[in-house]
Amino acid sequence: MALPDIFSKSVSDDVIKRINNLNAINQPKWGKMSVGQMLAHCNVTYEMAYEDKHPAPKGLVKLMLKLFVKNLVVSEAPYKHNSRTAPAFLMTTEKDFNTEKSRLINYITKTQQQGGATFHNKASLSFGPLSTTEWNNMFYKHLDHHLTQFGV
Repeated sequence: MALPDIFSKSVSDDVIKRINNLNAINQPKWGKMSVGQMLAHCNVTYEMAYEDKHPAPKGLVKLMLKLFVKNLVVSEAPYKHNSRTAPAFLMTTEKDFNTEKSRLINYITKTQQQGGATFHNKASLSFGPLSTTEWNNMFYKHLDHHLTQFGV
């Protein structure tokens, strides 16, 4: 079963609509993050794709990510609730809801406008080159997981 195509306008518009249904006081159905932290957490995936903000893992860490984490992230299988997250994705301080919401919508729009072909064999910071389908799964599945966490 293929995941919805985040590179299509209709799917990205639907995800943005879900984000716009959030408010600063939404509470999670599971987990400890606030809604602002969750949005900042979701932005990290896009920061890793577009910004030079996060260091690339090296050596044994990169090998472990490719061998043990990559398939969990890029497959169609949903994430389990309260799964462990990579250190770069941990949000330990409060984040501004409106700032993080705007950033996330801008990243989703940019990704959709660039299209899936832009991501064909593009190197992921953590996993190396990914197919367009793997990028789609990583982007969509992560967003869907956390938007569901907050009831939208």
